[in-house]
Amino acid sequence: MEQIQQIHQTKRQTYGCRKIHQELRRKGLKLNHKRVERLMSQAGIRAKTAQKYKATTNSKHSLPVAENLLNRDFTASKPNQKMVSDITYLWTEEGWLYVAAVLDLCGQRVVGVSMSERMTKELVIQALDSACKRVRPPRGVLIHSDRGSQYCSNDYQDLLKKHGFICSMSRKGNCWDNAPMEAFWGKMKYEWLVGQRFQTREQARAAVFEYVEIFYNRQRIHATNGYRTPEEYYLSAMAA
Repeated sequence: MEQIQQIHQTKRQTYGCRKIHQELRRKGLKLNHKRVERLMSQAGIRAKTAQKYKATTNSKHSLPVAENLLNRDFTASKPNQKMVSDITYLWTEEGWLYVAAVLDLCGQRVVGVSMSERMTKELVIQALDSACKRVRPPRGVLIHSDRGSQYCSNDYQDLLKKHGFICSMSRKGNCWDNAPMEAFWGKMKYEWLVGQRFQTREQARAAVFEYVEIFYNRQRIHATNGYRTPEEYYLSAMAA
C-alpha cells in the first residue's frame, strides 16, 4: 500500500489503477491488477478527472488553408514522420499566457514549445522553430494543425517550406481532426495545473516547462506506448 500511495502522490494523483499497476511492475513488484484495484478502492485512491476547455482557433480569415492530409491517421512507426501542433492558454493575475506546442505522433513526444502573452503567428513559428532545432527533422514530415490565422499566415507557411514540411489542416470547426493535441492539453491542465493560481506569467511558464520537460516527456507512462514514457518510446523507435 505504501508503494501505491507513493506513486499516487509523485504522479500528482493523475494515475488510475492500470498505470499504477504498471509502475509497480517497473519497480519489480509483481502484484495482481485486481489486487491493486482493490487496495486503491479501500484507500480511496483515484485519479483526477479531466476538464473541458474552450477552443482558441480563429478560422475567420481569408488566408489559404491546406487539405486534411492527416485524416485522423494518428499512427507513426518512426519519429519525424507525423507531427501535430496547437495553441492553448492559461490565466494568470497578469493576464493570459498562450502556449503553442508541437507533438511527434511517434510516442506522443513533445518536441517544441513556445509561450507568449499574445496569440500571434510568432507564437506558432517559435514552437516549430524550437522543434526543428531539437530534432532536426528531414524533409517530407507531415505537420498538422487547425486552420487558425496563425498557422495560415505567410510567415508560418514560409517556415514550413524552408524545412520541407508537408502541411495538413483540420476541417473547419472539427477539433477531433487534431485529437492528440487536444488530449495533450487536457492532460496538462488536469494533471498539472488544476487548482493552481499563478500570480505571474513567469510562474505559469515554469509550470508548463516542468510538466513538459520533466514529467510528461520523461516520467509519464502511456498505455499506447506499451507503458513507456514518450522519451523511452522515442529512443526505442530510433534504435529499431
